[in-house]
Amino acid sequence: MPKIPENIGSKYRYIIIAAERAKQLQNKAKPKLKTKSTKPAYVAMREVEEGLISFEIPQAEQTPES
Repeated sequence: MPKIPENIGSKYRYIIIAAERAKQLQNKAKPKLKTKSTKPAYVAMREVEEGLISFEIPQAEQTPES
C-alpha cells in the first residue's frame, strides 16, 4: 500500500487525486518527477506521495433554511 500523505486525509481522496492525475498523464501532461516506470497510474501515485500535486477540497454550499 502506498504511503498516503497527511494533508490528504483519506485513502479514498488519495485514489481520486491519483486517478485524476493519471488521466492528465495519459493525455500527454508532463510528469513532475522522473521514474523508471512509464505507467501513468504509478507515476501519478508517486507524484501524490511526494506532495507534487496540488488540490483543493470544495466546501459544500449551504442553502438557507425556509
